[in-house]
Amino acid sequence: MKRHPVPVFLRLATACALTLLLSACSSTWLEPGKIDYKSAKRGVSLEVPPDLTQLPGQSRYAMPGGAASANSYQAGQKVALSASGSDTAANSIGDVHYMREGSLRWLRVDQSPDKVWGPLRDFWQENGFLLTVDDPKVGVMETDWAENRAKIPEDFIRNTLGKLFDSLYSSGERDRFRTRVERNANGGTDIYVAHKGMEEVYTSNQRDSTIWRPRATDPGLEVEFLRRIMVKLGVSQEESKAQVAATGGAAAPAGAAQVVTVDGQPAVQFKDGFDRAWRRVGLALDRSGFTVEDRDRGKGVYLVRYANPGVEKKEPGFFSKLMGGSSAPLPTTRYQIMVKTDAETSTLTVLTESGARAQDNDAQRIVKVLAGELK
Repeated sequence: MKRHPVPVFLRLATACALTLLLSACSSTWLEPGKIDYKSAKRGVSLEVPPDLTQLPGQSRYAMPGGAASANSYQAGQKVALSASGSDTAANSIGDVHYMREGSLRWLRVDQSPDKVWGPLRDFWQENGFLLTVDDPKVGVMETDWAENRAKIPEDFIRNTLGKLFDSLYSSGERDRFRTRVERNANGGTDIYVAHKGMEEVYTSNQRDSTIWRPRATDPGLEVEFLRRIMVKLGVSQEESKAQVAATGGAAAPAGAAQVVTVDGQPAVQFKDGFDRAWRRVGLALDRSGFTVEDRDRGKGVYLVRYANPGVEKKEPGFFSKLMGGSSAPLPTTRYQIMVKTDAETSTLTVLTESGARAQDNDAQRIVKVLAGELK
């Protein structure tokens, strides 16, 4: 059930004490647009449509001992550093550049991916996130769902008693961020950040129950976290803001994506060269929630897992729930997302894991989802 800003019983119970408290309490107003995520513990379980959910992971994506916390990681780092007798400062990463192509934004770092992975992990944990995916082999790092507490409106009651009853407040929104790290053609590293959001909505006019549903991607959050990563990697606050501002003007628009049929197979076509098409497709996969298990830029292939939304999710029975039973994970299928470019026109097609033609209904569904993200 969704938490209301302040329950009625709490308003009645505290109304008489407010006058006395006002003289001792001061209001702390959050700055507009401030980011304040808190993930000290795992958030509520979100019910997500199966075609957009973060797909069930394999064991190789699981962090030893569960999700990593900032305190446990920093403690481990101290032990490792004392054994090695050295430390690596963030400002030793090298030159960091903020890049933009149309709606695409990413960072380009003049160091190899293994040099930036540790600082990136530190960055997300220092910003209050738990990591549910931390796989340097694939180059994917993903946070748990977290709430931006700065979005909770300030009111008379919260400003007065917020410190005591802050857990009663909720913005009704959760965010997850995926960081993708790729080695570029120059031997450096490209860093992408993709946002995925959910919102809590009422399911009836009586407003007695709620569900979580996807909400639109927030490019502003992606840009802000890219800028903050720049600072983590050694760029000053002023320089990071200047680089972002310098790309704020007009940029070459992305080629419009449209669903087409190529050799009788559903596909997406858009006017872009391969480099830009590869980046756009990668970001579309990240934002859509597909699990990217591997990629081969030379062949233009992303290997992903996808859950068929037509498969009904089976919930455990009453006695099974009493014994701690949980829903069985949705079955998933691996697909190849193929990107080919011919004369500045790129085509995206869906193949089976072995490279054969995918079934039309599955290919059509995946193509529609990705075409919607290829803006």
